[in-house]
Amino acid sequence: MLKRLIGKAFLRVAGWKVDGDPPLVDRYVIIAAPHTSNWDMPFMLAFAFVYDVPVRWMGKHTLFEAPFGAFFRRLGGIPIIRHRPGGVVGQMIEEFENNESLVLMVPAEGTRSSVDYWKSGFYHIARGADVPVVLSYLDFSTKVGGIGPALKMTGDIGADMDKIRAFYAGKEGFRPENAGAIRLREEDVEDVVAHDAAQPEELDRLASNL
Repeated sequence: MLKRLIGKAFLRVAGWKVDGDPPLVDRYVIIAAPHTSNWDMPFMLAFAFVYDVPVRWMGKHTLFEAPFGAFFRRLGGIPIIRHRPGGVVGQMIEEFENNESLVLMVPAEGTRSSVDYWKSGFYHIARGADVPVVLSYLDFSTKVGGIGPALKMTGDIGADMDKIRAFYAGKEGFRPENAGAIRLREEDVEDVVAHDAAQPEELDRLASNL
């Protein structure tokens, strides 16, 4: 309750409106775009507080060692071991398999600077765990933000990304000049093993921001 009040107060003072509702499912991958500024983080946290969504995030396993490991876990952190067989994508699929409720925030752009491709970790985790990708956004041009549709990733990467591109079209970040292309490298790489047939190591290479 206190977090929700803090989030509402922050957004009210900033002049922002909340749009959309959380999906009616307990397990999903959530992405937020566009990501163009350090201002995105406080606004994203404020919206998470308002929606009362228990967002989890990934961090290198050494971050969770003493003395601050317990603190970062309480903040929603999930330790990952990059060199473990199956890679990061495989570890997150296991997390979904072992939890009846899990909302995993994955940074699709990977950076607040302009990039040629989004990182595809969110796609392969959602596909492998058979959970939807939920689209959240911050539109600084209208001061409206919130949660959009929950989309099932079908394995047809181009078609799935077309839906994501359509949703984010026209939504501007704090620094629009830093916005990158909403596109996955797999859409342009012909030698990638067809969609889900790719090996875990290849998926981790393509999803290299994780």
